[in-house]
Amino acid sequence: MRRVVVTALLALFGCDAAPISTNGPTAGWPVYGGDTGGSRHSPLDQITRDNVDRLEVAWTFHTGDVVDGTTTKGKSAFEATPILLDDTLYVCSPKDRVFALDPETGAQKWVFDPVLETDGIWNFTCRGVAAWQDPSAREGQQCASRIFLGTVDARLFALDAATGRACVAFGDDGVVDLKRGMEPIAAGEYGVTSPPTVIGDIVAVGGLVWDGQRTNHAPGVVRGFDARTGGLRWAWDPVPPGTPPLYPSPHGEPDFHHGTPNAWSIFSTDPARDLLFVPTGNAGPDFFGGERHGLDSFSSSVVALRGSTGELVWHFQTVHHDLWDYDVASQPLLIDVAKDGAMIPAVVQATKMGHLFVLHRDTGLPVWPVEERPVPQGDVPGETYAATQPFPTHPKPLHPGRVGAGDAFGLVPWERAACRDRIAGLRNDGIFTPPSREGSLQYPGVAGGVNWGSVAFDPARRLLVTTQSRVAHEVKLVPRESEAARAPRVPFEAVFPQEGTPWVAREQVLTTPNGLFPIPCTPPPWGTLLALDLDSGEKRWEVPFGTTRGQAPFPLWFEIGLPSMGGPLVTASGLVFIGAALDGYLRAVDVETGEELWKAHLPAGGQATPMTYRLRADGRQFVLIAAGGHGALGVPLGDSLVAFSLR
Repeated sequence: MRRVVVTALLALFGCDAAPISTNGPTAGWPVYGGDTGGSRHSPLDQITRDNVDRLEVAWTFHTGDVVDGTTTKGKSAFEATPILLDDTLYVCSPKDRVFALDPETGAQKWVFDPVLETDGIWNFTCRGVAAWQDPSAREGQQCASRIFLGTVDARLFALDAATGRACVAFGDDGVVDLKRGMEPIAAGEYGVTSPPTVIGDIVAVGGLVWDGQRTNHAPGVVRGFDARTGGLRWAWDPVPPGTPPLYPSPHGEPDFHHGTPNAWSIFSTDPARDLLFVPTGNAGPDFFGGERHGLDSFSSSVVALRGSTGELVWHFQTVHHDLWDYDVASQPLLIDVAKDGAMIPAVVQATKMGHLFVLHRDTGLPVWPVEERPVPQGDVPGETYAATQPFPTHPKPLHPGRVGAGDAFGLVPWERAACRDRIAGLRNDGIFTPPSREGSLQYPGVAGGVNWGSVAFDPARRLLVTTQSRVAHEVKLVPRESEAARAPRVPFEAVFPQEGTPWVAREQVLTTPNGLFPIPCTPPPWGTLLALDLDSGEKRWEVPFGTTRGQAPFPLWFEIGLPSMGGPLVTASGLVFIGAALDGYLRAVDVETGEELWKAHLPAGGQATPMTYRLRADGRQFVLIAAGGHGALGVPLGDSLVAFSLR
């Protein structure tokens, strides 16, 4: 209120706003997560609590790439975070086109089009690109600085950062076919949606594999390629230790095992330790594991690999025998934590369950105790169940682990009654209730806790900032030959064929029966934003995050907290910038209190993580976010990259 009054008085008396500071640091955003450890923190402080309400749009760039499902079976999700290398921004579109832009004007310098093979692709997403500079290159040498792009049709490109042309000495005229060693795979089953990761002269790549399709799905191998030549330097095949490689193969290299956990999200690196940290998905199919035969030993884990060789150093499993699609979606955070008067190099792994595991970076051992606790067991024929699951004790779980029929929510009494009956009719034994034939309530749901948007960390205030989504799902296993194994029958439902098993899985969001305006049956807030003192383990604040704007008709726009998709960044001036919410705003929040200080409505959904930079001491700090929405979330789609700065 004080800022609003001051601004009004200045306008009334014709006073100019305070000049923009030309002091303070300059900084870029060289990798997807801000730094190699994924802190999403910037030392910039030109934009402050006192002037953030003066932010306005500086420029907007349109990629021209929107996939709305009219000509393909898939839709786009503009989830990209640009990187800044020297004086150029690099960003990819959902169609995997790469754009080089002037960071202060948004003017296009060049564009590269990989010309996608779209057969079978349903998820048009590119979260980012990676950069590498060859320390041995001569001044002015072509491809001395390179941009690496992984595509949804499973190719890895190396581009000259200066021109956008393919680096012809890399792979086959600038491209490596990532399907090599993977056959047979279905069209569109395997591809890359997250940025490649550079460590030394290695570019490491995982891949996305379709959820819930079959037992013998595409391999989840992680590979390291030579950044100069594109030659395969190493491959980590996530099979149980001692499993022999698949020789021979037609090209003289080992093929890779099908059905293994994939690594689709964002990696982190510790170059000084030569360590690559890989979050893994769950082995498939997602909701029935009776046919995995031990292939999930690295499922739903954070894995440390030697960056130069791919050697396994350690791994920590966040879920044993995952039957809930609780794959590790969040980028591992590399920071030092304080314990008993000492600073410990740590990996902080956020999960969909709302668990934060704090592990020693060198060994993977928990810094604070992790307890193996008994969890509910099931009776589905052919399935096996983990007797216990790991629960962190510091910090304590961030997401509620249970919701009951008495908690049912609805806008009117009959909706609440319907939700109460629906919850009461499901098996519901709290977190890790296994899928069942009668139907089980899963809470957190498959998109619960925090997803690929990951967390941000303020090193000065020792605060970790993250979102939490709080929506329940119903999961039901039905015999393959039954009528219930057919296509989805209600909104927000998916049917997973799980070929190679006796069971088809039906999974749906638990919502009220109102077809015009369905809402979750669980009590709000359905999404929160919070800050955690990681050293003490105590929550500093938590607030509902997001309004019903865009999801409900006017005037039913409430500050109630909705699920989100995307992540935060924090700045040295004490600000959190975040889009992510389904109402289409970019917000600035006080990192110490959670108070919303500013927001701007975007031209489309902001389901991306913003970044910030300032090139010169006499220049402006910019905050950028991709505003193109997400085809699966019911938000407006678009193609905008929007930059804000102080007026």
